[in-house]
Amino acid sequence: MKNILIVFTGGTFSMMIDKSTGGAVPRYSGEELLEKIPEAKNLASITCFDFGKYPGPHMTPELMFQLSKKIKELISNDRYDGVIVTHGTDTLEETAYFLDLTIRTPIPIVVIGSMKNSSEPDWDGPRNLLDAMHVCLNDNCKNIGVLVCLNGEINAASEVTKTYTEEIDSFHSLDFGALGFVQYGRVILNRLPRKLETIETEKIISNVDMLTVYAGMNEKFFKFSADSNVEGIVVEALGVGNVPPAAFEGIKYAVEKNIPVVLVSRCPAGETLDIYGYPGAGKWLHSIGVIFADYLNGQKARIKLMLALGVSKDQNELRKIFED
Repeated sequence: MKNILIVFTGGTFSMMIDKSTGGAVPRYSGEELLEKIPEAKNLASITCFDFGKYPGPHMTPELMFQLSKKIKELISNDRYDGVIVTHGTDTLEETAYFLDLTIRTPIPIVVIGSMKNSSEPDWDGPRNLLDAMHVCLNDNCKNIGVLVCLNGEINAASEVTKTYTEEIDSFHSLDFGALGFVQYGRVILNRLPRKLETIETEKIISNVDMLTVYAGMNEKFFKFSADSNVEGIVVEALGVGNVPPAAFEGIKYAVEKNIPVVLVSRCPAGETLDIYGYPGAGKWLHSIGVIFADYLNGQKARIKLMLALGVSKDQNELRKIFED
């Protein structure tokens, strides 16, 4: 049998209803969860590693970095044919993208979660785990980066996002669609990820803010962020990459303090482009040194900027990492 490493980090996958509060809380270890999914041991030889019992909102960039290092350590002996990471869905896409940018390996790494907890009759954790095992065992899933697999859909970590608060059918690639799907144990791939890249760094700079632009926004929050010794700012701009004139002055203030500013759109899909020339529009922003982040959403751009700053704080180098 092939060997699969399953790294358990917590999330709803590991939760059950706590009688004292009536809410779901982390409860089960990896081995305890596998006891609830006996079919898994028929597919492969499984090694469990308990990284923690973190709810999604408790995951931090520092923990993501520790997780990345631990996975690299565990797979360094070339023993495993695939890795599955269980994770809370609230920050799953961020951790998956972090792993995608920091781990270079030919074997599949599949991040999964569960929208329902184990106390609910429609607990989706077991299906997601079994689907991920089939992905790990499929040779076509090698060398295509970190994947996310929930509800039978396979997505690239660099492209996927959580689109619903509690529906099982929540994770999608809004710009490019799924890479493929798992059906009755069959893995069907329709395309490859749009972009594969690795940022090799020994440190991360997590002091990065993210600000969402709104109608009538002024310079206040940008100046506050810049004056608080932040080391980078991600701006979720309007439309294709535009901001109100007063907000532009705040962004300019940050840029003049040599703070890297990365621009994304607050729209759920689409790229940022400098195609408008009125005050506060994309051409103004690009001309003062704002970095455009292609199709990344805000949370992913922030992950990438934290890693990129670990490599270099030079604005030209950062622009190459994001725009080339």
